[in-house]
Amino acid sequence: MEFARKVWKVLVAVKDGLALLVLLMFFGLLYAVLSARPGAAAVEDGALLLKLDGFVVEEPSAPDPLTLLMSQQAPVGEYRARDVVRALRTAARDERVKLVALDLSGFMGGGMVHLQEIGEALDLVRKSGKKVYTFGLAYLDDGLLLAAHSDEVWIDPHGGAFITGPGSQRLYYAGLLEKIKVKVNVFRVGTFKSAVEPYLLSSPSEASRRSDDALYGALWQAWQADYRKARPKVDIGRVTGDSLAWIKESGGDSAMAAKAAGLVDRIGTSSDFNRRLRELAGEAPRDDSFEAFAHTDLATWLDANPEEKPGKAIGVVTIAGEILNGDEGPGVAGAERIVGVLEDALDDDLAALVVRVDSPGGALMGSEHIRRALLRFKDKKVPIVVSMANLGASGGYWVSTPASRIYAEPATITGSIGVFAVMPTFGEALGQVGINEDGVKTTPLTGEPNVIGGISPQVSELIQANIEKSYREFTALVAHSRGISAERAPDWAEGRPWDGGTARQLGLVDEFGGLDEALAHAAKLAKLDEGDWHAEYLGQEPTSPLAAVLKRFGSGGASVSVHDDFFATLARRQTNLFARLEASLRGMTETRGVQAMCEECPVLGNAPARRNDGADAGLILSLLKAIAG
Repeated sequence: MEFARKVWKVLVAVKDGLALLVLLMFFGLLYAVLSARPGAAAVEDGALLLKLDGFVVEEPSAPDPLTLLMSQQAPVGEYRARDVVRALRTAARDERVKLVALDLSGFMGGGMVHLQEIGEALDLVRKSGKKVYTFGLAYLDDGLLLAAHSDEVWIDPHGGAFITGPGSQRLYYAGLLEKIKVKVNVFRVGTFKSAVEPYLLSSPSEASRRSDDALYGALWQAWQADYRKARPKVDIGRVTGDSLAWIKESGGDSAMAAKAAGLVDRIGTSSDFNRRLRELAGEAPRDDSFEAFAHTDLATWLDANPEEKPGKAIGVVTIAGEILNGDEGPGVAGAERIVGVLEDALDDDLAALVVRVDSPGGALMGSEHIRRALLRFKDKKVPIVVSMANLGASGGYWVSTPASRIYAEPATITGSIGVFAVMPTFGEALGQVGINEDGVKTTPLTGEPNVIGGISPQVSELIQANIEKSYREFTALVAHSRGISAERAPDWAEGRPWDGGTARQLGLVDEFGGLDEALAHAAKLAKLDEGDWHAEYLGQEPTSPLAAVLKRFGSGGASVSVHDDFFATLARRQTNLFARLEASLRGMTETRGVQAMCEECPVLGNAPARRNDGADAGLILSLLKAIAG
């Protein structure tokens, strides 16, 4: 019998090995197919077709191959703004491109700074003597901002175009938390650090509302100025003042109303649009349908027009998305990943380094580790310049402090120099369903922070002192790097976000400009002449699906952070407490037979005896449902 069991184990191991090998071969083949690059011969004389089905972003996220296989829906498209701009710039001077066709039927939006950059590239195409044609089903602010730079804007007969204006809408949970008896402990510095307000209030505070009014008012003015520059004849006031009356003037036909206001130029179906382009760009040589026009898509065009790399390299590191402590990304600013990218580039003999920031911030320790990695370049006398896209706020500003110069745009949101931490306690909530906690303490800090019985005043003061220390460090970093007065921090800090124009007046930003201007300044600092340098984008080599699968198998689908700060270390006890609670409840319902276990023994590392991913979140939701009835 023992021999049979051993044989069975060997057979199972062989089966599992073969299954893994087949899976790896499948993803290797899939990668080979996906990475096949079209040559220049794939480019057709005719139109450059930009079909933007999804979002325009600073850094596209890397899809998980396993998730893609198991998902019943295609992933939402993401298009790197820099790629779209490069495609348009090269198309402007390429004789094979007769026109640019912009298909916004599935466009879902993008940051204003990115849209302005693309708009400028579209204007460059038009200045070269080529025309831009745009088609959409429904235009909102983002789509209108792109379409405004077209010679002809088409809309479907059943479509519409509306200007909504920027704004801020949040969910507030104070009423729910009060009903279910959950107390949220907030630790913060900064009158305008409003990220915690949804847990404390049912509507924005007066300070938050005042700050948001100023910020979004500035962004609204910037949008109108950019749109009027491209389409000066449009009466924005007519469209936004009384939208109902404006639509009724056209008999309730939104497409006709959009054309009457000058938001669009022509009404027609996609087939009509395609036939129009066929007349202008020519027939598609490999498609005999009556409406196919000769074109080259974005991916093919980029592959056929690789970036030139003359002279010395100026490194560009991208910090896009929320800053987290792990190796997440791209598309999310995982600090471990970004620090690794910077450390790998430390010996690459870079002439200068440009930090491209498009982040609202996030983990303080993650931000600090990125800052320290940047300082190692500074220690090597490598010039550092920051280029902010749509966002360079809070932790996104923290990582910008090593720079000698910061570029931003008027529509950039920056500042928000403040810190906070949030930790809920569930004593009353759990008490309502009959769960209580008790035990033995040897010091005032034993078992703290106590998310069941409540955080003690001593621990609350300790956490608040740590938050205040972090805020002092933040303001000191900004004051030193910007050469402004730390005593005047209430004027530029306090957690208040600023538009790029105001930030420049306050000294938080040096100059208006995008990535091109930042690169040019970095080259100047490195004493390089024009044409003697190129941008080297760090850490953006494509990750193969095979590598992604191996990483997924090796890590269990989660990255382990090694950058936890003081508060995160304390807060981890909260997560583990709910995991232990889940394990205890499961122990009552599972049939395990006679046990020989020390239930009262301390658990090493404060971790549960058995892990069940997502159990704590599921338990919390279950408890909230039970309490709320």
